[in-house]
Amino acid sequence: SVDVEPVGACHRRIDVPLRCLIVDDNARFRESMRDLLESEGLVVVGTPASGAEAVRIARELRPDLALVDIDLGEESGFDVVRMLDNEVRPPPRLILISTHDGREISELVAASGALGFLAKLDLSAATITELLARVDGAGPR
Repeated sequence: SVDVEPVGACHRRIDVPLRCLIVDDNARFRESMRDLLESEGLVVVGTPASGAEAVRIARELRPDLALVDIDLGEESGFDVVRMLDNEVRPPPRLILISTHDGREISELVAASGALGFLAKLDLSAATITELLARVDGAGPR
């Protein structure tokens, strides 16, 4: 018989950066948020301005996460969340973002299929990973 010692590398967690989509109709916000999140270690794979563009990019690039603005001009971010959830396989993890106070829209967010909500002023790699960790700790949605 041969004794085999487990190798530490087999048990080490490998941190792979989250691949993120930013769905917002404001080009300046998309670019500044891309710069911020990438400087903090996330990979932004696309910055679509509409739901149709978000679905197309998500199908092609398969991001881990989509940050979706609630107010997308002519479109509702809630509708875009449903589109991404229903039309992309596997769907990205979905987080709604807005300048609105989260307390004002908490029931809508809860019913949307998104994992949660982050205020645009609070957006960072840290707040995103904290929200994902809270959701993961709570079990399936």
